Amino acid sequence: MALHPSDEPGPYPAEVRHRIRRDVETDYTYVARALNECGVKVVCVQHEYGIWGGDDGSYVLDFVHALRVPVVATLHTVLAQPTPAQREILRGLVSVAHTSVVMSRAGASLLTSVYGVDPTRVAIVPHGIPHLPLVAADTAKPRLGLKDRAVILSFGLIGPGKGFESVIESMPAVIKAVPSACYVILGATHPGVLARDGEAYRDGLKARVAALGLGEHVQFVDRFVGRVELGTWLEAADIVTTPYPNLDQSTSGTLAYGMAAGKAIVSTPYAYASELLAEGRGRLVSRTPEAFSDTFIELLGDNELRVAMGRRAYEHTRGMVWWEVGAAYRRIFDRAIGGGASVPFRATSSLAAAVV
Repeated sequence: MALHPSDEPGPYPAEVRHRIRRDVETDYTYVARALNECGVKVVCVQHEYGIWGGDDGSYVLDFVHALRVPVVATLHTVLAQPTPAQREILRGLVSVAHTSVVMSRAGASLLTSVYGVDPTRVAIVPHGIPHLPLVAADTAKPRLGLKDRAVILSFGLIGPGKGFESVIESMPAVIKAVPSACYVILGATHPGVLARDGEAYRDGLKARVAALGLGEHVQFVDRFVGRVELGTWLEAADIVTTPYPNLDQSTSGTLAYGMAAGKAIVSTPYAYASELLAEGRGRLVSRTPEAFSDTFIELLGDNELRVAMGRRAYEHTRGMVWWEVGAAYRRIFDRAIGGGASVPFRATSSLAAAVV
């Protein structure tokens, strides 16, 4: 099943049998009833704000209330301070779900404390990651034209709220100490941002780079990259940074993937980063250019420290590789289909060990 904006019909591979147009309310019940009748045993609903139609994504409730098969809800964002409507919509979704899956202990705690969800109906399955080899960055840099450069990487869909400005502002001090330093911002502009504002945000970042005279030290890769190319960029990075200003952010694929590649991570202390980067698996900094520049300079100047930090991150995330995540979901689906009780989240010291 695919959910898409009304003006983006596809194309989709043949296995996609049903489509919901995001803003067409009748599609939700129509597709739910079709799923009831086609032999589907369980439906896994991916919930993220801005994906589902209706005010605050309320149409998701039309969908799940029309289903007659077990529901597992994967919650990509759990807001610490939801509006009353957001709180009731999420509560409505999890009340229908056999199990609600979150990707962090922080998210699980919020579900129980803010939304009043029974912890026996909450499970933690970490954000999945590819199985990448642990390689020295210098071996991959020539493939990207970055030989002899000290590479700092951010990647993902580009848009306001990612904090790239703080890293750009940090670069003059970094370059003074490490003249070979290069900051790469990799990824396409978020489709929603592009539709609303065009490339105004990216153009603003580029203008700031030009004003600071950083043209040789900040590189924009303005496109979506596939799995193999992304792996190469990760391998080539000395540091991966997630400078996000939203400290309530409960998950980050960028952070998880950076750890998967065994990179030193520098991040603002949002909830997910604070959880995953504990015990020396990365470095948390305040969202100021000075904090970023001081940390980048320290790590780029100490290869032993940087490599050791990356190795701790790599070892910590072995339980997050996709086949482990897939196996965890299979166990959850089997329990939902069989009517068995869910398994409550466990407050473990390792997120990877919390896979149910």
